[in-house]
Amino acid sequence: MDWRDLTDWKTGLRAAADGARAMTRRYAGRRSPVVAAKPDLPQREEITVELPDGPAVVELRRASRARRMTLRVPPGGASPIVTIPVRAPIGSAERFVRGQAGWLAARLAERSPVVSFTEGAIIPLRGEDHEIRGTGRIRGTVSVEETEDDGRLLWVPGAPEHVARRLSTWLKAEARADLEAAVAVYAAKVGKRPSMMKVKDTRAQWGSCSPSGVLSFSWRLVLAPPFVLQYVAAHEVAHLVELNHSAAFWRLNARLDPNHEAARAWLKRNGRMLHAIGAD
Repeated sequence: MDWRDLTDWKTGLRAAADGARAMTRRYAGRRSPVVAAKPDLPQREEITVELPDGPAVVELRRASRARRMTLRVPPGGASPIVTIPVRAPIGSAERFVRGQAGWLAARLAERSPVVSFTEGAIIPLRGEDHEIRGTGRIRGTVSVEETEDDGRLLWVPGAPEHVARRLSTWLKAEARADLEAAVAVYAAKVGKRPSMMKVKDTRAQWGSCSPSGVLSFSWRLVLAPPFVLQYVAAHEVAHLVELNHSAAFWRLNARLDPNHEAARAWLKRNGRMLHAIGAD
């Protein structure tokens, strides 16, 4: 390296040092950005309570809006749920649940037994009992057959482990078709159309109508007799006109569906049974 190269090298080194000092002065006193750690997912909390028929597992949920503890038994085969304030100690929740053991045992005893979507199971379809049977073929679609010897049958293709999924998908599609047809009839009568229609596995309500005109229904209505599905469809379409339960609403509901009282009574008697079908 001759003197010229050495001079250029020293000049470059000084320039780099000057640049580093300038950057240090520029950002002096500034804090380094802090990257927030992702919060851990909440762990599932459970309480086991002894009941006359054996132990029951109660799911514990913490809710920011909860001001007191509440215990409920969902329809179907889901575990009971105790909801508590966020900062409430789990010990207080345990004492609360044990204090409600008698009520909890009575509510669990009222639940209908869960009926799985498995071969040989009997489930209602539009109010009529059908036996689930596998076709023995991998491909195909669900079909309905009425026989003299075996009664009404639901033929489901696919491997045994896929029967539940395939049947559930088919039932939801059937429910949507029935509900769309019923809603179209009642909507034409009131001169209103829903902005959207959803078919879900609702638990608290058989149907609902949002302020924006979105109608939501439980797919389980396809299991009930047709007059029950018709009632729920008419009820929610009436809400497109009267978004309340005023006297005007009930007059419109009765005009659309004169049999609404019978349908309401049927759901009150059999609603738990519908929720228990295919619930596991």
